[in-house]
Amino acid sequence: MTVADLSELTGTLTSWSDSPADLGSARADRSGWSADGTPALIVRAASVAEVQSTVAFAARHGIPVVTRGGATALTGAASAGAGAIVLDLSGLDRILEIRADDQLAIVEPGVVTADLDAAAREHGLFFAPDPGSVGISTIGGNIGTNAGGLRGAKYGVTREAVLALDVVLADGSLVTVGHSTAKGVSGYDLPALFVGSEGTLGIVVRAVVRLLPVPVGLATVSASLTSIEAAAEAATAIGRAGLRPAMLEIIDGPTLGAIDSAFGSALRERGEALLIAQTDGLGAVLEAERVAETVALYAASVEIATDPAAGDELVEARRRALPAIERLGRVLIEDIAVPRSRMAEVIRTVQRIGEESGTMIFVFAHAGDGNVHPIILLEGVEEGEPIPQNALDAADAIFAAALEAGGTLTGEHGIGVLKRQWIGRELGERVHALQGEIKRLLDPQGILNPGKAL
Repeated sequence: MTVADLSELTGTLTSWSDSPADLGSARADRSGWSADGTPALIVRAASVAEVQSTVAFAARHGIPVVTRGGATALTGAASAGAGAIVLDLSGLDRILEIRADDQLAIVEPGVVTADLDAAAREHGLFFAPDPGSVGISTIGGNIGTNAGGLRGAKYGVTREAVLALDVVLADGSLVTVGHSTAKGVSGYDLPALFVGSEGTLGIVVRAVVRLLPVPVGLATVSASLTSIEAAAEAATAIGRAGLRPAMLEIIDGPTLGAIDSAFGSALRERGEALLIAQTDGLGAVLEAERVAETVALYAASVEIATDPAAGDELVEARRRALPAIERLGRVLIEDIAVPRSRMAEVIRTVQRIGEESGTMIFVFAHAGDGNVHPIILLEGVEEGEPIPQNALDAADAIFAAALEAGGTLTGEHGIGVLKRQWIGRELGERVHALQGEIKRLLDPQGILNPGKAL
């Protein structure tokens, strides 16, 4: 498209940019992966109508459209390449309504996750999905990747919180899928189809999401252990005991060391792994005591904190894990999920892979749902440089280990670009082809986030 051709679109928009600096920054997301070439235009949508007109224009001219919000994607899913229109939805950031009696909120996709949670708490409610990037990620991004997070052990992932969606399809038309009720089974579960589709099937411009009552009571258990494998075994034992904390996280020694170095804490002095379990509700303290009793069989020391501030401090330490590692250099952020019963085994395999490949691999996990994050440090590799072969080989071996254990390539980050070469291995030929058929049905020209997810 020429500048003159694009003026057909830009003349109708409130805000847009074609500056080289803006376009250059849109080539990458938080994963660090950069698309080839430079996008043609950034559209900063000010309304649903502008989203529709942009997509309709792109459809008429066969132009790729890449949707972005907070650009916190960790797999290259929000990276835009040559000639693409970048559709920035961060300006659609209104919380349109909170219906306290119905325990739901109606929001635009650019709402920051933490802002929705804070607004809900003013009504005695909270938004359960809680990704590590909660302070910068947006609801649209959460929906795009089916984000989970720290509270996933008890409250599940974004799909469980989505009731209805307004979606702009690949021709620019607008549809509403789902129900603004607690229950509803009329028709296929189309919201679930769009959740986790990484912007490849449609563009979410409004969401009706479930809120939950803020639990009365909170207690936090912290346990120091001799190894991350022991922490994984302790986490499995918690589930075996019939306990279900709201949060169950484990962090290995190297990650604790990185957190200490970055933020001045002393977590690694207590042990080579840390387990954090948070219980909530009227029986929070009683459940925490039972968690502590279970973990004590595996741990060097166990503590229970009923002071919310102390609990918040531990949770904040967990949120600092990835930023702390990123301070050491460029990283390849992996995201596998495995059956909880095989989590310790897979973590042992990950550690062996690191040794055999000569790579430094940090490990932390949402242990309550078996979501393991091996983080491969790319020592001496600058942004934009190719990922070293030994790191790619390590990632390949990690994915193979996850699949062999009955797991998946991704628990919450999505496939994006970085994992596309492996997805056929997990899905199988027929299911992989079926997903391509769904994509072609909803996006026959293939203009929505092309080259991602499939």
